[in-house]
Amino acid sequence: MVNNHSYDLDAVFHALSDPTRRAMVRQLAEHERTVSDLASPYDMSLAAASKHIRVLERAKLIERTVRGRTHICKLNPKGLSRVHKWLSYYERFWTQKLDALETLLAEEDNKKK
Repeated sequence: MVNNHSYDLDAVFHALSDPTRRAMVRQLAEHERTVSDLASPYDMSLAAASKHIRVLERAKLIERTVRGRTHICKLNPKGLSRVHKWLSYYERFWTQKLDALETLLAEEDNKKK
């Protein structure tokens, strides 16, 4: 049985696995943009950009609104918070390793003195 939380994380990691989509998320972290704005740095059609945007939408990383004929995309911080929450569990391992390295380096410095 697949739980919904696992599916959500799978969708987020899939969306972020592509460098173009990661760059789009970074652009949207600055401010909202149109689909054309998101597509402009890349050699791709608006249709191809829309496919990337749909993947980001399904992962709930961005939201798209339509104003007339213009599609406006903005970052959905809740989508990224799920990833942060998942990764924060592993942060203690990184912290332990860095603390151990700091202790080792301090001991080596003390031996040299």
